[in-house]
Amino acid sequence: MKTATLEPAPVEVPAAEVPAETRKEHGLLHYIGLGASAALLLAVIGLALILIVIPKVAGATPLTVLTQSMEPKYPPGTLIYDLPVKPADIRIGDVITYQIQSGKPAVISHRVISINNPSSSGRTFILKGDNNSFADPAPVIPAQIRGRLWYAVPLLGFVNNTVNGPNRSWIVDLLAGGLFAYAAYMIISGIASASRSRTKKGASASE
Repeated sequence: MKTATLEPAPVEVPAAEVPAETRKEHGLLHYIGLGASAALLLAVIGLALILIVIPKVAGATPLTVLTQSMEPKYPPGTLIYDLPVKPADIRIGDVITYQIQSGKPAVISHRVISINNPSSSGRTFILKGDNNSFADPAPVIPAQIRGRLWYAVPLLGFVNNTVNGPNRSWIVDLLAGGLFAYAAYMIISGIASASRSRTKKGASASE
């Protein structure tokens, strides 16, 4: 008579659980990374809007402050944006950009400190740099005015000078496209990461 040999059933050893503290730390780092990515994305979108999209849509002209005449508010390197303005709409205290000589490309951006409106020769403007002791030497006539300051961005004027010139149009468009492509990449990456996290959680719950 043969005797059956019984082998003990294999004992399933549960997988070691990850300590709660470790899971918590991993989650914290994950959310910190997501927050940093979101902040960077918002910064990129904000810069693209402020430096490229809004000025282009509004027809603003970017200019760079090169001298100290408008310190402390607009030091050298400040990027300013001018919008076209009617001479009748200019008020004392406005910062306007005007041609040093009518019809010549060289311009100055100074503040209006006085407006003369004699009926015989038309309206003229007296301007002065905020950091200058004296007003500009000659009154400015309407034909010299190129625009009125809309808003300014510190430190980015030299970047504007670098890309200024005959290639400016395609460089600006390329930069705008690059910024928005990066923004789209960040959004898609965030969605994909969130989707992977949900999938892993679902798989863990089903085991």
